Amino acid sequence: MEAVASRCLFLIFLVTCELSPDIAAEIQASSDGPGASQGPVWLTDVPAAMEFIAAAEVAIIGFFQDLEMPVVSIFHSMVQKFPDVSFGMSNDSEVWAHYNITGNTISLFRLVDNKQLDLESEDTESIDAAKLSRFIEINSLHLVTEYNPVTVIGLFNSMIQIHLLLIMNKASPEYEESILRYQKAAKLFQGKILFILVDSGVKENGKVISFFKLKESQLPALAIYQTLDDEWDTLPTAEVSVERVQNFCDGFLEGKRLRENHESEDKTSKVEL
Repeated sequence: MEAVASRCLFLIFLVTCELSPDIAAEIQASSDGPGASQGPVWLTDVPAAMEFIAAAEVAIIGFFQDLEMPVVSIFHSMVQKFPDVSFGMSNDSEVWAHYNITGNTISLFRLVDNKQLDLESEDTESIDAAKLSRFIEINSLHLVTEYNPVTVIGLFNSMIQIHLLLIMNKASPEYEESILRYQKAAKLFQGKILFILVDSGVKENGKVISFFKLKESQLPALAIYQTLDDEWDTLPTAEVSVERVQNFCDGFLEGKRLRENHESEDKTSKVEL
């Protein structure tokens, strides 16, 4: 019970701030990008569906028997809104059976934790654009998911209990190369650790930085958190490399805590003084 309580407290801590107009605008801007396809991909058999899901970090399939349902046009409208998500549709009975679908359903598949999330049939048939959009925003976890008060809900709903945060200003000159290395490291821990990006240039993210007892002068930094028992550790790093991220994660999984070593050194220094 204590572990559940600590997890809930951290989640509450992270979502206490409302979605600011700047963050909301950024989410909207990212969803209106030019990379979106024109419509969902038709999936006519099981191999096609399996290949479609395997090729995407996040895939959403509309399982519709009646293509005249209002939800079908709403589903189509999501394609342009979420260009980094792959959309497909199927009314093939074998595809439905393969994914245990028994009625009109929208399912989200994500690579990061090999999860299938299904909307209930009654929810699917009555859903509106705002609710479907929120379902996608909350649950679209990628190999690296950018933190905001919407995505944090999906992060804590994942079965993966260890989260690694790269806390870094996206406006910094080193950001582009750093995030590429961070994404490479994420592939090494797929299914074990959720990789998250926290933009330290966003004022509202200051609460995350302060939770891990970090100072602005220590950024960029890696912070790792285990939701089950509230354990965490940090590593300020001037350079984000695959090797450094991997060693930090491996050390945490093995029970090593850099923060404990630093605190021990601080206490020793104070005694000597």
